[in-house]
Amino acid sequence: MRTLRTAAASAAAFTGLLLLAPATASAASPSAAASPSASASASASASASGGAKPVLNSVGTSFLTATTLASGQDADVPVSTGDYLYWAFPAAEGQTATVQVTVTLPDAADRHGPQTWTLELFDGLRRRQSCTAGPQEGTGEQGATTLALSCALRQIRSWAEPWSGDPLPGTYYVRLSTTDIPQTDLGLAATVHVHVATKGGADDAQPEGGSLKAPLVPPVNAGATAAAAAGTPAPSASATYAAAPAAEESHWYSDLFSGWNTRWWWTVAGGVLAALAGVLGYTLTRHPRGHRHHPHHPAPAPVPHQAPPGQPQQHNWQ
Repeated sequence: MRTLRTAAASAAAFTGLLLLAPATASAASPSAAASPSASASASASASASGGAKPVLNSVGTSFLTATTLASGQDADVPVSTGDYLYWAFPAAEGQTATVQVTVTLPDAADRHGPQTWTLELFDGLRRRQSCTAGPQEGTGEQGATTLALSCALRQIRSWAEPWSGDPLPGTYYVRLSTTDIPQTDLGLAATVHVHVATKGGADDAQPEGGSLKAPLVPPVNAGATAAAAAGTPAPSASATYAAAPAAEESHWYSDLFSGWNTRWWWTVAGGVLAALAGVLGYTLTRHPRGHRHHPHHPAPAPVPHQAPPGQPQQHNWQ
């Protein structure tokens, strides 16, 4: 009996230890689970407070596929020599943006001559903008390893005249390309580092006496012309920057020369013109047989009578 009681007590103590271990683990798990969330919140707060932004490793090959960069953000991209490279960044009123590009050229042993790279900036209307400072074009000689380019944009204005090309608030595009390169060097691997920095703000904007109705921001879904489905809600007015198409002016003859009528009118008009051209050509080139006047020929003179052979010819001498 004493042996059974000792065994039962030992089993009860072991069971209590098993039940106590999960409770201890569960009590310790909140602190362990709290550490990742704390680190995530710390990183989120750091990004919200303007800390270091992630480096992008993508680039676009056209205006529609340009990679968007924020102010102070970098991009490190391995590229192929000879391609057109596009990035986009936003700029607000009163800001002055500066784009810095560093190109790591291919190995000198693989190159066959100097390479010229060009940096260009375009606004939301894809108008080329001039730079106030920095070399926009640079040539790397045969032994060069890197090439530095930069462009300082003019200060963003709050409004401008329709005929001017002043920079306005909205999206700006960065295009990097090779303008002079040996044909055999096309396709060589290179590396491009892009940095976008902006300074100033609305407080630094000069008073212009006007305001821009909407920033020059291209539509998000470029090329979309119709809604995907009838139940899709229409986009808000604040998210749409494209102007509504102007109504066409109609006249009393607009319906006659529109739609399927246009083909018939042009066919009939072409047939009438062809017939008139044929009649006119025939009139100018035909021979006037019915109106030809034959010249008057005098009657032939009478032939004198001659005697048959063997008979003397008689002459009447008077």
